[in-house]
Amino acid sequence: MRRTGIVLGVLFLLVFAGAGYAADPIRIGHTVSLTGGASMWGQSEANALDMLVKKINAEGGLLGRPIEFVRYDNRNDAVETVNVAKRLVSDGVIAVIGPAQSGNAIASAPVFERGKVPMVVTTATNPYVTIDQRSGKVRPFAFRPCFIDPFQGTVAARFAMTDLGAKRGAILYDVGSDYGQWLSKYFEDAFVAKGGSIVAKEAFRSEELDYRAQLGKMKELNPDVIFIPTSQKEAAMAAKQARDLGIKATLLGTDNWGSPDIIDLGGSAINGGYFVNLTDLADPDIQDFVAEYKAAYGSDPVLPNPVMAQDALLMIVEAVKKAGTTDGDKVAEALANLKDIKVTSGTLTINPEDHNPLDKPAVIQQVDVEGKTFRFVKKYVSVE
Repeated sequence: MRRTGIVLGVLFLLVFAGAGYAADPIRIGHTVSLTGGASMWGQSEANALDMLVKKINAEGGLLGRPIEFVRYDNRNDAVETVNVAKRLVSDGVIAVIGPAQSGNAIASAPVFERGKVPMVVTTATNPYVTIDQRSGKVRPFAFRPCFIDPFQGTVAARFAMTDLGAKRGAILYDVGSDYGQWLSKYFEDAFVAKGGSIVAKEAFRSEELDYRAQLGKMKELNPDVIFIPTSQKEAAMAAKQARDLGIKATLLGTDNWGSPDIIDLGGSAINGGYFVNLTDLADPDIQDFVAEYKAAYGSDPVLPNPVMAQDALLMIVEAVKKAGTTDGDKVAEALANLKDIKVTSGTLTINPEDHNPLDKPAVIQQVDVEGKTFRFVKKYVSVE
């Protein structure tokens, strides 16, 4: 009896170990700003991913295994983001979601490339996230579900001229930000190409919040529109100072404006301002997601990050299924060839030449301070 018991015990352990091995989680990294100035997006992004992975795991997981996130707070800091990237590679994740910010994503890309870990950013829109600026070649392990800044900047310029009737533009941007510098260039190029003129282009350094000197110069030149490709905090402060100086120009921004904080910080000064975003709460394609998120967390998602984060996860899931393995090279190859897959924002196809999505639309939203919301204005699928 004792011998039989030992045999049964060994068999039990072997079966348990086998089942445990079969159920070992697939670990996916998430590098995200959970603290700091971008935390409202980062926390909403984390919520959306946790919500989605719970559903995926309940339906059988991925390759018969549950998905487990390895999540670190990068604090939206370039040095910390690189440290997080190194930790995630060391942790053995099979792919990474994030970072959300372009500068952080560009800094992280070489780390993930050396580790052969595919990186699918969320809202990092700079072209050089997926293209190596020095070589001009596509980064083999970098992908995204969002549009890129040349499109965003061009949409902003087209809207300013076509819908707002602007002829004279001005730009206020952060000279220390890749995001701000490049969007300024793309807006200026498109605005001038369509026949407008940029009468003032004024820069400030990161963390500065007093722009009265720059705005004072703009006032004398009487622009129709002021393009401010910054975060919500800087945009709100600029709006207040512009109105205090008596500037009447329409204020126009980018996807970084899409936080409730801009309403709280900017108040009446930011009211009526327009900005480009990746999606809108009223978008028919995301109504199920919005309802599910609100039911789970008691508030609306802070767009666009949570939608793009779910898109990133669904890209990874589909690529692993197509590859039939978690091998980094094979998953990256599958990511580069995704076609017509269903994601939270709609349908997505990746261009294998630049690892960007094809025909990703942009929306124009308007700040409604009284309603404490952003009003949908129009959608652009192209700017031809």
